Amino acid sequence: MSVAFSTGFGIGLSLILAIGAQNAFVLRQGIKQEHVLAVVLTCALSDMVLITLGVSGFSRVMALLPWLDPVMRYGGALFLLWFGAKSLRAAFCANDSLVVKGDATPSLKQALLTCLALTWLNPHVYLDTVVFMGTISTRFPGNEIAFACGAICASLLFFFALGYGARWLRPLFANPLSWKLLDGAVALLMWGIAVRLVMAA
Repeated sequence: MSVAFSTGFGIGLSLILAIGAQNAFVLRQGIKQEHVLAVVLTCALSDMVLITLGVSGFSRVMALLPWLDPVMRYGGALFLLWFGAKSLRAAFCANDSLVVKGDATPSLKQALLTCLALTWLNPHVYLDTVVFMGTISTRFPGNEIAFACGAICASLLFFFALGYGARWLRPLFANPLSWKLLDGAVALLMWGIAVRLVMAA
């Protein structure tokens, strides 16, 4: 059970570390200190629903469609390799910086609608949480709940740390070099996960 929990925690944290529109939004909200609790809870609870859906339903789908496991496994590995390549390219080519503008504070409703859209309208979230996590959970028969709890804890930890720790990152992410280093680390992480996924087949 402890192995399933730690694996779920590690894989969940690895996947969620990838910088995307959702994480950038949470980071901005944290730096501005606007509706932070509502935003991080929305992200974490959305992940909890999606992870639970993947872990609870995927094994039954696998029993009916046994060919789906290798298709999703190798498809997921290819996606992670592509995502890693994209992150590595951003590390060398992008010159982004996180600039906090003096815009008017959005309402709580606007912030939550934006957060929900960035979460649920992102096709990658379904691959990560439902398909990918669901696939990995089948490697721990009888301990799928522990695996899911590990992944959910990783999501809670990450979003709360990102949202509430962001205020100290204001000077850091004003520098494009910080994004380059982060994107480079994400690339290596994604490639490592892809290799482990294929090797576990």
